[in-house]
Amino acid sequence: MSSEGFAFELIFALLIKQKRAMVTKSIFLIAMGFVVSASSSAQNNLKMKSINNNAPVKCSKTITINANSEKVWSIMTNINKWATWQTEIKNPKLNGELKPETTFDWKTGGAKIHSTLHTVEPYRQFGWTGKTFGIFAIHNWRLTEINGQTTVSVDESMEGFFAKLLKKSFNKNLEKGMQTWLDLLKKECEK
Repeated sequence: MSSEGFAFELIFALLIKQKRAMVTKSIFLIAMGFVVSASSSAQNNLKMKSINNNAPVKCSKTITINANSEKVWSIMTNINKWATWQTEIKNPKLNGELKPETTFDWKTGGAKIHSTLHTVEPYRQFGWTGKTFGIFAIHNWRLTEINGQTTVSVDESMEGFFAKLLKKSFNKNLEKGMQTWLDLLKKECEK
């Protein structure tokens, strides 16, 4: 083989090796792009645990607050301070960081409630489940800010033996309590 032929084969082999490395690198970067994109998408599209629409007790309410979503969020999610503005709540205590799976304990209407956060998406969604006296509740808040005003939507469902047995009075009390909570939240946020 001539030296020109050998040089050609050597250059060709190096080009193929370099091409494989570039292809491998390209595949790696594309794959990483999909992973990053999927991860970002998952974080931005958190699906909140739905209330039980078949539960015997359920309620949905909405209010518009003259404050931005950051202010509403900071007041609404500061569980340890709920009792300073929410007159129907006593002894709220967050047992860790504000993140999903963290528990908190509180008292309302004379009942001690142990709750677990299921959704914490800053300035957008906040939700928990709670148990007391054989009743299981799902409670969800959604915030939507438009032009410095925040629309707060809240949904809750309750199920269990007592929720079935006392369906009418529980629905009435839930509706009244939810409206009071929203009114007090609005008052606190608009100070």
